[in-house]
Order: sequence, then C-alpha cells, then structure tokens
Amino acid sequence: MKKLLKFWVVRAAGVMVCVLGGVGFAVAGPQYVITNDDPGVSFYAVARDGTLKLQRQVQIGGFGTVAGFFGANRIVMLNSKDQQCVYASVPSLGEVVGIAVGTLTIGGSASGSGNDNGAANGIGLAVNGSYLYASFADSNTIATFQVMAGCGVAFVNDIAAGGLAGGLINGMAIHGNFMITSFTDGSIESFSISAGVPVSNGDEQYSSATLTSQDSTYPNAIDITSDGHFAIFGDTSTLESVEVSDISSGKLGQTVVHKSKASISASNVILSPDETLLYVINTQGDTVSAYNFDKTTGKLSGGCISGPIRGQSANWSYLAGPSLISTSGNGGGVYVAEFGGPSAIAMVTLTSSGKNCSLQESTQSPFADPDSQGLLSIGMFPPRAF
Repeated sequence: MKKLLKFWVVRAAGVMVCVLGGVGFAVAGPQYVITNDDPGVSFYAVARDGTLKLQRQVQIGGFGTVAGFFGANRIVMLNSKDQQCVYASVPSLGEVVGIAVGTLTIGGSASGSGNDNGAANGIGLAVNGSYLYASFADSNTIATFQVMAGCGVAFVNDIAAGGLAGGLINGMAIHGNFMITSFTDGSIESFSISAGVPVSNGDEQYSSATLTSQDSTYPNAIDITSDGHFAIFGDTSTLESVEVSDISSGKLGQTVVHKSKASISASNVILSPDETLLYVINTQGDTVSAYNFDKTTGKLSGGCISGPIRGQSANWSYLAGPSLISTSGNGGGVYVAEFGGPSAIAMVTLTSSGKNCSLQESTQSPFADPDSQGLLSIGMFPPRAF
C-alpha cells in the first residue's frame, strides 16, 4: 500500500489558504478584506489606493486553533441577490458562524454531527447560494449545512471522505454541482452536490506530481475556472509545482504538472477575475508569483515573481491565504496573510503590459492584524464573481 505522506501540521505555526466562495451577484457597498482571527473575524475597510484600515472585529467564540493545512479555507463569502454573508469556522467548537455584511453582526451558527471534529487541524469551508460545506480535518468528514435567511445555517448531514492512503481532507472547492477535494497523501477526488449532500464521482486518484515525485509533492489549495473546465491545484513541494486537471467530463482528469525552481512550494493559488493570471503564494518561501493562464487550454506560461516579502522570520513564519486586490480584470495583485504572532496582511501589487508583468510589495505594507496570533485565512467582500 502506498505510504501516507508526511503532511504539514504546525501547532504554533499552522498554514492554509483561502479560495473565495460566492455566486457572482454584484452589490454596491463597502469593500472589505476579512480575516478569520480565530476566535474573531476582522473587517478591514479598503481605501481607493488599496490600503487597509481595521473597522471592526466580530467575536465568534472558541479559544483559537493555530494549526491547519494550506488548502483549507476558514472563511468564505456569499454574495447573492437575497443576502450578503461571511461564513467563518470555529474549529475549537466545531461550529460554522454566519455574519451579515450589512450590519457586521452574527446571523446564526451551527455545529456538525457528533462525528465531526476539526479541533486540531481546522475546518475548511465552501459555499454556494443554497448550501455551505465544511470539511472537518480530524474526523475526515464533510458536513452539509443549508444556507438560511439572515446568514444562518442548519446542519443537514455529513459523509466520510479520506485519501487513498488514509490522508486527511485538505483543500475543498465547488463549482455548480461539482465539488473537488485534496488530501494530505496526494489524493484528489470529486463529488456531485446536485442533491446537496456530496456523492463521490468514483474518480479518486493520486496526482501526477505526487506519483512522479515519490510522495514529496502533493496538492493543497484548489481553484476552478469560471466555466468549470479546469481545476487548478497548488502543491506543497520542495519547488514550485502547480497541477491542472481537465474536469469537463464531469470527473477529474489526470493532472498536468507545471514546475518551476523559482521558489519553494505553491500551496496557495487563486485565479484572477479575468482568468488571464494565476497567482501563486510561495508559502514556504517569501515570494508571490503570477503565471499567464490560458483558460481555453489550461496551460500556464511565463509570468513574474516578486522580490522577498518583508519580515520573514523576524515577524512571520509563513505566507498563507491570498485575496485579490481587485475583483475585476487581472486582480491588480493580492493581499496575503502573514502567519505570525501577531500577524499581518501583506499587499503585493501587479503591473502588467500584455503577457509581461511585475509584482512588488507596497511601501505601505504590511497592515497589522493584532487580534490574530496565527493568521491563516483571508478573503474579500464582494468576492470574485466565480
């Protein structure tokens, strides 16, 4: 039997990523960068020049969990015609909490079943207009919650989900009726969510990079193109590795690997709103990369890489979850969580001309997050449209 990969679980310095959820309904109103500080959720107002100012922290309970995997998303956004919500996980309590964006107040919360446990390694989230999904890493379960009025949630059911070699559930992303997960042993799997509760599509497999690297590389974070044609996996690796799977058949295709020696690890990824660029957070390095992405073929090419993000080791240990600076065009760069005690948010801006680009940390970066002793997940409201 294939051996179980050694996976990144850090008790005093955890790492994970946030891939935004949403249904693409634009609303007027303030723009926020939002952090899951565990046990609070902080809302940062975004100025015209992209700088951030802490506006309010909403307490969501619990006693903090500074641990987790790169791929799990602890905060997601719902931006529908009916309501605008932020959902955050509270691993120490096994809960999901909904916050109304208009009032910055809690609209409701719910726990999974007695089988669901994410106290040590976190609870990842994904959401659409009808259901919210929570991946409980320690119990290897995915819980389904119904989205309720007022940003509430109600538990529906849960299922078991695990890697081929016993790996724990890691990343999770949804598009339409399609859910994709990654596991800490290099396995990936897809599910149908057409009936709400996930049902496996029977396509669980090891990623190509996991197989060819003899288990030294494995998928973490996941993003999916707006048309549902391709799934993109950011890998934990000793170099920079990104994998792309053709999912147009309704199942995962064998992943195609893109490698670079430019930095270490590519565990956090997010597509630009126009899908021309893939932003890569070099989580175990100190840089951010951007690759040209062809949404017709799924191929990556060229691109650019930033210089070192200031403060590594002195102020932070890992770069973690990204959020786009802009929800239009090429995204204008990314905000990046800096895992430290206390933590901060870096701002890395993009300039581009055709397929040429450059990335540079803003002179006003970073922005302090004094309420987090280990910032793992950030997001933006309004979210990207897909």
